[in-house]
Amino acid sequence: MKKITTLFVGLIIIGLTISSFHAQAEFLPTKLRITVVDELGNIVEGATITLYKNEADYRSNKNPVQSLTTDKKGRVTFTDLEPVSYFIDARKGDKNNDGKGAVTAPLLEGKINKLNTVIE
Repeated sequence: MKKITTLFVGLIIIGLTISSFHAQAEFLPTKLRITVVDELGNIVEGATITLYKNEADYRSNKNPVQSLTTDKKGRVTFTDLEPVSYFIDARKGDKNNDGKGAVTAPLLEGKINKLNTVIE
């Protein structure tokens, strides 16, 4: 009887541990960190990055999800995103990322998803 009780308690502990890891992933925000570089690989400070949920909005520049400006490291971090694909518009002056990988893979939920985009 003692072995059965010990086994039962062990299974409960394992189940609670697994469910707590799943719950933590649900509560962590999904983020997207984008680093902007130029055609030579130099970081670009002050570029405007705009995210769109679909290609139609991206092409018409309507209904952006969010827009941020890169810091001195050429980075922006979008937070509290849905784990889906996004279209990226990056611009600074007369340079942009048109035709240079403007759509992300579906974001991993509860993670910091990272990518680079090139503007020319």
